[in-house]
Parts: sequence; structure tokens; C-alpha cells
Amino acid sequence: MSKLTTSALAAALVFASSNAVAFHCPADMKKIDAAMAKNPKLTADQMAEVKKYRAEGETLHKAGKHQASVDTLAKAMKILDIK
Repeated sequence: MSKLTTSALAAALVFASSNAVAFHCPADMKKIDAAMAKNPKLTADQMAEVKKYRAEGETLHKAGKHQASVDTLAKAMKILDIK
């Protein structure tokens, strides 16, 4: 493969993977919202943490920081025991 072809392929893979992560954020937010709507049995501190991580995740998503958003939303999902 030529260097140009290799570079183009690498760029396409990076773009595709970043888009996949970008679409992951809204799905995770929906899972968190659905779990919260069921009034989970959490302590007040846990509830505050989930809300904080959910809000931070959405802010990061809107800022285009999708991996950070997914990582932050994962913290809320762990507290809620969402797989």
C-alpha cells in the first residue's frame, strides 16, 4: 500500500471510531434516565453522584469530547448497576 492510501485508511478508521463513540453517549444517557425514572434504591450521596455524572456526560458530549463523555456516563451506570 502506498503511504497516501495507508494515511487515508487510518484517517477513515479514526473518524468512524469517533462517530461510534459519539452515538454511544446519547444511548448511555437514555439508559441512565430510564433507570432513574424507576426510582432506584440509592443513598442520597449515590443519587447526587449519578446526577452529577449524567450532567457532566451530557456537557462533554455537547462539547465534542465523546470519549470523556462515555467514561463519565459509565461512572453513573456503574452506580446504577447498568450493564
